[in-house]
Amino acid sequence: MRKAVDSTATAIMVALCLIWGIQQVAMKAVAADIAPVLQVALRSGVAAVLVLLFTLLISRDQWLKGVALRSGLVVGLLFATEFMLVAEGLRWTSASHMVVFLYTAPLFAAIGLHLRLPEERLNLRQWLGMGLAFIGLSITFLLTPQANDATIPNQLLGDFLGLCGGFAWGMTTVAVRISRLSEAPPTQTLFYQLLGGFIFLMPVAFLTGQYTFNSTPLVWISLAYQTLIISCTTYFVWIWLMRKYLTARLGVLSFMTPMFGVLLGILLLDEPLEPAFLLGSALTLSGLVIVNSAGKRN
Repeated sequence: MRKAVDSTATAIMVALCLIWGIQQVAMKAVAADIAPVLQVALRSGVAAVLVLLFTLLISRDQWLKGVALRSGLVVGLLFATEFMLVAEGLRWTSASHMVVFLYTAPLFAAIGLHLRLPEERLNLRQWLGMGLAFIGLSITFLLTPQANDATIPNQLLGDFLGLCGGFAWGMTTVAVRISRLSEAPPTQTLFYQLLGGFIFLMPVAFLTGQYTFNSTPLVWISLAYQTLIISCTTYFVWIWLMRKYLTARLGVLSFMTPMFGVLLGILLLDEPLEPAFLLGSALTLSGLVIVNSAGKRN
């Protein structure tokens, strides 16, 4: 049985969310020199090799057999789908919008896990929190005025792709929890996800003509950050946490990430600050706090 979220898990999640909040900003900042989809493909491929070497030479984890072509393929495809949607969405909307819509994942994961696992069932108060979160999401999606900015050519399309990316991430969480991968070493699950990101996204980059690579110091710094910190370190820690704590409650804490992402997008990329967007985001976050802080499950 997985534990309820405690102070240790909360502290780790705060650190993870701050790091993740920079992710879309880092991708958007160098998008003119290297397309986001190529960024994700390259970082996933390099990170997959590093995770494999870490497993073989250092951790020596005993990987489960017979899951690569079933559960491994599913989570790899879902991971690739998530980041393909994120990469495409960043071409049309702002980094701050993308991070908010991507982190709807806990909503989808909580609902999916509620339907599949008894220990992850939500009570009435938590469902009310879900309702509040979806109201906030609707305000954010439908009432935020369209940006008049050449770097944000079609905000509504980009936001929708971000929402779909959140759904794919949520389903990845569900797929891990309901399959044998829930008991696999974190390195194994992470490797399948990263390998899937490389195998599926590299052809997408070339087939869509998004393979331009202009070598600049900022590009290399961004790729190193995305590869070593995000794709290797933080994803490993996230999967480890999912094995120790109740996933629906843990996932809700990841909604601190949009707060950091919006703030960093404004500070580093000078992105606009829309009142409707802030109101919707606040309602969504409040709803998820209710879900996470609700008392004993029914």
